[in-house]
Order: sequence, then structure tokens, then C-alpha cells
Amino acid sequence: MKILVVNAGSSSLKYQLLDMENEKVIAKGNCDRIGIDGHVSHKTFDGRTIDEDCSFPTHTEAFEKLVEVLTEGDASVIGSMAEISAVGHRIVQGAEIFNKTCIATDEVIDKIDSLAELAPVHNHPHALALRACKKVIPENVPQVVVFDTAFHQTMPPKAFMFGLPYEDYKNYSVRKYGFHGTSHRFVTAALAKAMDTDIRDLKIVSCHLGNGSSITAVDGGKSVDTSMGFTPLDGVLMGTRTGSVDPSAVTFVQDKHGFTPSEMSDYMNKKSGFLGVSGISSDNRDITAAAEKGDKRAQLASEMLVYQIKKYIGSYAAVMNGLDAIIFTGGIGENAADVRAKVCENMEYFGIEIDPESNAKRGVLTRISTPKSKVQVWVVPTNEELLIARDTLALISNELL
Repeated sequence: MKILVVNAGSSSLKYQLLDMENEKVIAKGNCDRIGIDGHVSHKTFDGRTIDEDCSFPTHTEAFEKLVEVLTEGDASVIGSMAEISAVGHRIVQGAEIFNKTCIATDEVIDKIDSLAELAPVHNHPHALALRACKKVIPENVPQVVVFDTAFHQTMPPKAFMFGLPYEDYKNYSVRKYGFHGTSHRFVTAALAKAMDTDIRDLKIVSCHLGNGSSITAVDGGKSVDTSMGFTPLDGVLMGTRTGSVDPSAVTFVQDKHGFTPSEMSDYMNKKSGFLGVSGISSDNRDITAAAEKGDKRAQLASEMLVYQIKKYIGSYAAVMNGLDAIIFTGGIGENAADVRAKVCENMEYFGIEIDPESNAKRGVLTRISTPKSKVQVWVVPTNEELLIARDTLALISNELL
């Protein structure tokens, strides 16, 4: 059984085709620069590639190209789209409407689009892609939607509410939603399997660290708190995002620069974080290299990230009344051994002890804490596409109905 996984953005359409018999990727690629000019990059499991400019006025043309590269030419991997059992779509914001994976009916797509105000960069493009997919993919192929926010719907009100007047929650849905839920759900389940322990018996802090980062407290397999909030801007320092900031500092800086609210949002989302603090780059690898050469602002950016992650780990251990394991995942979490080591330094209170040799490994499932460490520390590579495919398969097989 083959599942196509789609992750649509405002100008891109990333995809993977998986064979669910062995959960291997058959082909993957990206149709990007939608609405600008257009480009497709496509790679098969055996190394055949396509890399060419195209015309993508809308997501519909991008889906048509996706179908073409999968079914025609030297880099095709299937005879027709009839070989695909379902399409699974990643959706960023499901708000309180969607707490589980579901079939993408026209009504569901309209509701996803109606949440665009809560995720303007993501939800409307998701809806456009879903509608485009329905035009191009055979009608009998189910469309399934998997929500990043769904995993965090188990947070209690004391964790997701803000100190604004309650009417802002009731009237405008202003609350913490959390993101990266698909990743946190995948890695915590993978960790429980690796530890040979029922996830219901584990208290885990999951650190998804990349250009966008979030930390989540997972108690018994359920999210009880997470660092990202109403939007993905909240939490720890990120590539170009501020992370948590005193709201009065926001209005103060906005006034000083004479920014509109939209300009201030752009300033905090695209010009801050590693980039704003270091003045060098939004990429942690560049920050690390500059810090090693003695650049003070790069060193500061690195120290801020490590310090903030430590604070979340400590606070979430308190929230869960214990801590069994810490997970590092995402581009930084899986590959930056220095970040992992520094986060786990000076945490003797938790009985954490890192094995330098294990910690030196990159991008593989590895326990990086010593046998004596009271809290286990693991690197767990994330695979959101595989989880979306699994959810999609389970739903169409009636396992989630």
C-alpha cells in the first residue's frame, strides 16, 4: 500500500511517496516558487532525479507536475495515481476544532481555511493545496489531514490560557496551541519503544530544536505543556524568531521604530532570534563557527539558547513531578552535539550524566547518557512524514474510526 504525504506552504509543495509495507520512501521532492515562476526537484529511492524550472501559477499546476514526475518519464516510480491508496496532508493549525486525524471533506477544508487568521502563513495555503489535490488526484483516493496542534489538545486550561480577559479566549480563540505536535508524538513513541517501556509510565521532555524550536512536556504519552504558544513565535530563541519576550518590550520597540503591527510581527518573526542577536546568521552552524572564533554576539546567541532550554526542562520536570527522559530531535537536536552537551551540563540535581562518545554521534537513534544517569537522555531522529503516513493508513483502515 502506497501513501502520498504532502506538506504545502504558501509557495511550496513538499511531498513523499511511501511504501507502507516496509515504510520506505519511494520518492520525494518539492514543487516550489508557486505563484512566482516554478521549480520542481524530485528524487527516487534509487537515485534518479529531476531538477527543472516549471510554470506554477497556482497549487493546481504544482499538483499536476507532482503527478507527472511520479508517473511519467525517466524518474517515475508508479504507473498511475490509482496505485496510491490515500494522500496525507500536514496541517499546522487545527485550533480547538480538530483534535485528531480526519478525512478532508469539503466541510473540513472550509474549516481549515476559516482558521487562517490563527496561522496566516500556513492554513490558507493548506486549504488551497487540498482543493488543488482534489482536482488532480482521482476522486476515489481519500484525502486525510493530520494536525500539528492536535497532540497538544490534552493540555489543561491552566497551561494553555493566557492572563488576558477571558472574553478574548471565548470571542477570539486566543490561547496557547503549541506546534510541532506531529514530531513530538513521533519521537516520544519511538523513545518508549527504544526504552522498552510503556509510554504511559514515562515522563519526557521532548526538545525539537531547529530553525524553529519547541520544548514539550509529555506525561504518560500526553502533552501537558509546550513552549510555543498562540503562534510558533513563543518559547526559546530560534533562527529568526524572538522566542518569549515581555509584551511591553514589544510595544516599546514598535513605538521606537514606528512600526505597524504587521511590521512588528515581521521584525519578531524574520529579523530576530539567532540572526538578530548575532548579526551573522540564522543558522546554528554559522553561529557555532563564529562563536568558536571568539565572536561575542555569536557566543551570546548560543548561550541564550542553551539557558532557555535548561529552564524549560527544569520547569517541565516540576510540572510533571518527575523526569524519566529527555529527547533531542530536529536539525539542531539531532546534529549539534555541543548544544546537547551544554544543555545537560550542570544538571547534577537531576542526576544527568552524558557519555561524550555517544553524544558525538549525529542523526541516529542513540542514548547519549551514561548507564549511571538517573535521567536518560536520547537523540531520536524525527520523521513527521512517516507519522502522517501511519495516521493516514490507520484512518483509511478504520483503525481510528
